[in-house]
Amino acid sequence: MTGATFKQEASALGFREGDYTDYSSKTSALRRFFAKGENGGLELRAMDGWRKVEDERSLIRAPHINTRANAATAAGRDSSTAAGHDGSPKFVYLMAFFSALGGFLFGYDTGVVSGAMLLLKKELNLSALWQELLVSSTVGAAALAALAGGFLNGALGRRLCILLASFIFSVGGVILSLAPNKEVLLCGRLIVGLGIGVASMTVPVYIAEVSPPHLRGQLVTINTLFITGGQFIASVVDGAFSYLSHGGWRYMLGLSAVPAVLQFVGFLFLPESPRWLLQKGRSEQARQVLTHIRATENVNEEYDSIKSIIEEEEKESGGGPVLWRILTCAPARRALIVGCGLQMFQQLSGINTVMYYSATILQMAGVRDDKMAIWLAAATAFTNFLFTLVGVWLVERVGRRKLTLGSIIGTAISLSVLAVGFLLSAQASPPVTFHPRDPSSLNSTCTHYGFCEYCMLDPNCGFCYRENGSTILNSSCDPVDQANTEEAASGRCSNATQGSTGAFWAYNYCPTPYSWIVLLGLILYLAFFAPGMGPMPWTVNSEIYPLWARSTGNACSAGINWICNVLVSLTFLHVAEFLTYYGAFFLYSGLALLGFFFMLGCLPETKGLMLEDIETLFSRRLCTCGAFGGQNVHYIRKTGGSILCKPRLDLGKLRYGTLEPEEGIAYISLQ
Repeated sequence: MTGATFKQEASALGFREGDYTDYSSKTSALRRFFAKGENGGLELRAMDGWRKVEDERSLIRAPHINTRANAATAAGRDSSTAAGHDGSPKFVYLMAFFSALGGFLFGYDTGVVSGAMLLLKKELNLSALWQELLVSSTVGAAALAALAGGFLNGALGRRLCILLASFIFSVGGVILSLAPNKEVLLCGRLIVGLGIGVASMTVPVYIAEVSPPHLRGQLVTINTLFITGGQFIASVVDGAFSYLSHGGWRYMLGLSAVPAVLQFVGFLFLPESPRWLLQKGRSEQARQVLTHIRATENVNEEYDSIKSIIEEEEKESGGGPVLWRILTCAPARRALIVGCGLQMFQQLSGINTVMYYSATILQMAGVRDDKMAIWLAAATAFTNFLFTLVGVWLVERVGRRKLTLGSIIGTAISLSVLAVGFLLSAQASPPVTFHPRDPSSLNSTCTHYGFCEYCMLDPNCGFCYRENGSTILNSSCDPVDQANTEEAASGRCSNATQGSTGAFWAYNYCPTPYSWIVLLGLILYLAFFAPGMGPMPWTVNSEIYPLWARSTGNACSAGINWICNVLVSLTFLHVAEFLTYYGAFFLYSGLALLGFFFMLGCLPETKGLMLEDIETLFSRRLCTCGAFGGQNVHYIRKTGGSILCKPRLDLGKLRYGTLEPEEGIAYISLQ
């Protein structure tokens, strides 16, 4: 299409000749088709070398102006694009692999502790308090490290932070494998938690900043795939070393040092993020890294686009702490609210509770052997891994928004199925029919309960019973052994007599014929949660912040994730005690539904856009930025008017359509 034709289009839109300066706008959708005017106008400009973004697939078609000329132009453009579009993605995949080892360590460490705790509490005689300390200390340390990770990322860079995290992992793994007592074990868990926190907020940012737009969602989601893969491998390791008579937990916890060392060595040879380098003024090094990553010399357009946005942000940015600048800059503030909301609803939808309770659900289904329970927990983790793999496949096909919305509404439904299963189990709760005369149990509150449901909700009590087929016989509510909740403090289900009496001990659950409904709810939960709500909060948070706010924004959102993780984990048993188990899962279902409406109104689609263009999606009021879903609605900067982050800027809304294969302009409207 000729320059004269563009001037005709500009004239039809009301632009006057002579009002323009030769400054190319860098919108990813209409690259180099606009020039910013000194008086706020926009000129349509015909320039070669622009590229079509991946999500322009269903745009309208307009009549040909000069078919032969258009075909020749398109052919030349296609050949140049094919020669240097994104180069070979092999190196990017290699970078994503070594980065995602941080996610693997994250998943391995959070997954291995459940199996290791079965052995630890017996060998080290851990009380319930120490068991809670060893689990929650890692989560608490991770929350603090994630919040501090924003400063570290900005000061040291993404690469050095990942090296630091892998070093911390390695040290923690060695301490855990050699710990002579529970105090040193707690120290090792705290150190590992610091590594988890730094890695959890750094790895998605690094992968997002080195990935090309059309692969970014898939590559960042790989990090979550590695998290679920780490949980699965941890379950397998737990199963393998559970057969050792002594010290199996040392191997379980210590093996985390192996992938940590591998990641550390790998990152010694990998480059820093080019965007961070540009932000620090190391322009030539940034160009070299970008050329190496894209495997092509033709990176001028991407380099210039990133550099111009960073320079513009530096001119616009005011003084003060980054968090304060985020809170006073409307688009960045809206992005932070959306990012933190995603991470909050990921945890409030009960993922850690469901994964923690999966062993109990398996016990409700009739599995009583510890080793069998560990292997079935491995099968559960593998299911989670498989459905996360589905998310990797879908993220660049259906987009982040649709995948997240479908995932969280399915999560709410599956939580309701879980709740119904527990409700039916409570209504069919077996009665207490046997009252032992053991002197040690006479002063216990456990003897006051008449049904298993109420006995099970008391953390100091358990249900002891015998079976005759499907009939429950001689059932009693007995005090639990505080040193080992797998047996009663005394009586038929204590360690001394349980084997000879043929009695079964149920702690935290009741035998029920409705366990299949609960098991169905568990499978549905993993099927819906793993592809979307598992990876998407991390993927979206790695994309939505401008570069100057990216480290701090991801640190805040990751911190919210860990804080909500601790909150849900520490309150679940208390919530279950007051609301019962079915009430707790109905509560989580309601919170997931609330999250659905939040995301429906506030979560925009970021698929196929450059990182520098995504910030403009948050230029509307908070709960309208997701209203346009998959439409081609973007924003372009223009001078004069209302504020963006400084008084001299505002945003104009751009609707557009393009042609295929000629890629001419079919319509443009500016509001």
